[in-house]
Amino acid sequence: MLKKHFKILHHSHTGKVRAHEHTSYPPLALLLLIVGFVLTTFTASAATPYTGPEAGSVGITGTMPGKAPTEAAVIKTPTSGQTFAQTPVVISGTCPTDTLVEVFKNDIFAGSTPCKTDGTFSFEIDLLIGQNVLTARVYDSLNQEGPVSNTVTVTYSPSLSNASGLVSLNFGGDQLIINTDAIFRGTFPKQELSVPIDIIGGRAPYAVNVQWGDSTNKVISRPDNTTFQALHTYAKAGTYQLAIQATDADGRVAFLTVAVIVNGQADVATSTTVTAQKQNLLLMLWPLYAAVFAMMLSFWFGEYREKRMLAKHGLLIT
Repeated sequence: MLKKHFKILHHSHTGKVRAHEHTSYPPLALLLLIVGFVLTTFTASAATPYTGPEAGSVGITGTMPGKAPTEAAVIKTPTSGQTFAQTPVVISGTCPTDTLVEVFKNDIFAGSTPCKTDGTFSFEIDLLIGQNVLTARVYDSLNQEGPVSNTVTVTYSPSLSNASGLVSLNFGGDQLIINTDAIFRGTFPKQELSVPIDIIGGRAPYAVNVQWGDSTNKVISRPDNTTFQALHTYAKAGTYQLAIQATDADGRVAFLTVAVIVNGQADVATSTTVTAQKQNLLLMLWPLYAAVFAMMLSFWFGEYREKRMLAKHGLLIT
């Protein structure tokens, strides 16, 4: 029988171990440095409190004129032919949303109010003694005028028998009227608003009560009927209904309602909330960053020691 003999031949090698070369520490270090820089910048911004615009700073804004309102307001009440013995009277109707409604009596400004989200408006106006031709005009945020509303003609005929409460009366003299050129007033929180007020007719002295629409009011005494400025500072952004009531020496009373738009800026409460959220996020990010950084250092140091030991025993191929 033929027997086969097998001989195992060992593969010859140097017995040296080649070090792993797949770990790229320089790119990882660069990435960690970039992340650290971003975290440092984010931390600095979170630590800086919001103080608003600096005094004397100048803000520049731009607007792109759009299409003017194409829909007119419609006066529903009062209706033509009505006669009133006292004022103020409520005027209401429909309007295109996102517009300001301004009402005029015999082409004299009678008051303004923002159109509500349901497309309606309603507020109180004063009337002139005799016939009043009422119209309403709508304006967009760029003060572009839309079509004029329907015309409503009413009559105001006061009498002494109705002399009670807030009644505009004519006691043989000129009717008391108040007006302003501040038909559309815009301002910012913490910024002083100046509203010019004109007193027409009546008899001096006058007492003017300005209700600012933010639960505050101011009573101003006037020795004559020259134009004066009513000053106020709103704390928060929003739309406010400014109500002005003037009374003369004979008890005549006049009314005017004006919409005031306080444009939005981040208030202190909002800024504080955002800062707190940033700080809470940083409380998670910094420990995570430190852990990743420590892991990379430990891996690098371990591999460095291993290479040195292998090199010491001649088992490392360079």
